[in-house]
Amino acid sequence: MFLELAQIFINVITPVFAPVAVGYLAGPRLGLDGRTLSRLPYYILIPAFVFNVISVAEVPTALATQMILYILVVQLAISGLAFGVGKALRRPAKMVAAFVMVAAFPNVGNFGLPIITFRLGDEAVLVATVYFLAMMTIGFIVCVAAANWDHGGGTGAALAVFKTPALLALVPSLLVNWLNIEPPLFLMRATGLLAGAMVPSMLLSMGIHLAYIKSIKFSSNVMVASGIRLLAGPLLALLVAVPFGMTGIERGAGIFQAAMPAATLTAIIGMEYNLLPDFLTTTVLFSTLASVVTLTLVLALV
Repeated sequence: MFLELAQIFINVITPVFAPVAVGYLAGPRLGLDGRTLSRLPYYILIPAFVFNVISVAEVPTALATQMILYILVVQLAISGLAFGVGKALRRPAKMVAAFVMVAAFPNVGNFGLPIITFRLGDEAVLVATVYFLAMMTIGFIVCVAAANWDHGGGTGAALAVFKTPALLALVPSLLVNWLNIEPPLFLMRATGLLAGAMVPSMLLSMGIHLAYIKSIKFSSNVMVASGIRLLAGPLLALLVAVPFGMTGIERGAGIFQAAMPAATLTAIIGMEYNLLPDFLTTTVLFSTLASVVTLTLVLALV
């Protein structure tokens, strides 16, 4: 068990920190701007990834529907919990919105996919990818709505969601998939190249933004938000799996994805909408570090 956990840490978790460290060290020395770099994945790379994956995905409809509904309930439950905790602690509206963003958007891509593959095997890749796409879409909707709530109210938040680049790319992606249209080779190669740059660019921008934070403070708010993300996430996924009848790989992958730390995209969205970007970046960092312990327990127990 110790050797297995050590391999997870060295071969899966450690490589994720490498681009962050590069961005942290190189950002100030090269005069790089974290906000500018974060706009690249938000507006270009993530939409390219969405199209590149969803347009050609092959998943049984019944199973995909069951999994998406299951994870939707889990995501809405944890978002509601984060909102309730923020209100109960009498935090300002911006901080409540940040709590919701951290809860709603786990790092199901560059963390979730490799960890689940390592733990459950190659046969879990497709299942983990379905959860990844569903949770990324839900996370975008909840995060953009939460980030805009303080600025434009309910109507403004709703309109902002539909303007999100990733969700705009989802429409043609689904149409191409459902109509069995074969995308041109040049388009798939172009979007594939852009999609491949998505994860490293997000990690680099996170490191650059960290470098410009004058002081990193793991405040009580950071710990509360991280606790909701890391502890409540897998617990809710475990409980909700019962009424949905989730078993086997579908159950394990869903719980593991729900146990992931806060995604770098929460900080990127925070930068884009000027919603406590330092707090969100710090929470992403803290939850990622703390997940070394919490993920170890979840992987061992589930």
